[in-house]
Amino acid sequence: MRLDEGVIRELHWHKEAEWAYVLDGEVRVTALDYEGGNFIDDLKKGDIWYFPSGVPHSLQGLSPNGTEFLLIFDDGRFSEESTFILTDWLAHTPKSVLSKNFNLDPRVFAHIPDGEKYIFQGSKPGSIDDEAPRGKQAKKSKYQFTHRMLDQEPIKSSNGGGEVRITDSNNFPVSKTVSAAHAIIEPGAIREMHWHPNADEWSFFIKGRARVTIFAAEGTARTFDYLPGDVGIVPRNMGHFVENIGDEPVEMLEVFRADEFRDISLFQWMGETPQRHVADTLFADDPENAKKFLERIQNHEHNVVTKPDFVREGGRSGMEL
Repeated sequence: MRLDEGVIRELHWHKEAEWAYVLDGEVRVTALDYEGGNFIDDLKKGDIWYFPSGVPHSLQGLSPNGTEFLLIFDDGRFSEESTFILTDWLAHTPKSVLSKNFNLDPRVFAHIPDGEKYIFQGSKPGSIDDEAPRGKQAKKSKYQFTHRMLDQEPIKSSNGGGEVRITDSNNFPVSKTVSAAHAIIEPGAIREMHWHPNADEWSFFIKGRARVTIFAAEGTARTFDYLPGDVGIVPRNMGHFVENIGDEPVEMLEVFRADEFRDISLFQWMGETPQRHVADTLFADDPENAKKFLERIQNHEHNVVTKPDFVREGGRSGMEL
């Protein structure tokens, strides 16, 4: 979704939970929690929000050059047509009922919108302090519906392959049904061979050129290439990896319908398995390369993103051990 400066995505709510990542610009979000507490925050690029099912909210663009954000819902059957919108509801409610509900003369509602506004140009907002509700019953929400994802300290690869930031219910407690990882994969590096045991992976590629290979068991695998703006999915438990096949960093989001981010590393698994067992499985007739492999995994590091320290000679690869 993109909103120009001052443009409002009007007051609404969903059956599904909403998770969002700000791709560019700044946006103001408002919400009302289950206990009647109000929430207002201004977000920038790399920030996220999460509104649980039924929590009413609104969005307003704040940037002169527009604001763009990625919206994700925790149900793949989500339809924008099923969103509950304030103006749509009031337009289909008798004025006499509105009069009773708000204890006002029916004529007060004579000129309210006759249908949903959805997205519309609003007036320029003041600061959060200026805009905060001032009524006697007003109270601030005790819930934090937003999180500064890119402000997190990243998990950095020890070999310069890239970095990862993970946001789930452990550091963003309100987000009970969506977790995510933001990954940077440098040229020549890969998002290591791994799988996710608790949810399908829904991927969004922000920058760079990526190649994903998925192993689906029984000798089946497929490879896909991705560019910025592309979306991919990896079913739960299917082994996969992501290669940077370009000359600039790959920036991507891995999003899951789960409260916690979980992955299982092939490299780590090998290092935590008895070495004789690994050698018998992979190198039964090749003791020389078995020794090299076991030396590599003995002091394994769990680099979520890794960059190999190999050289190529005559089109072949040789590990520098």
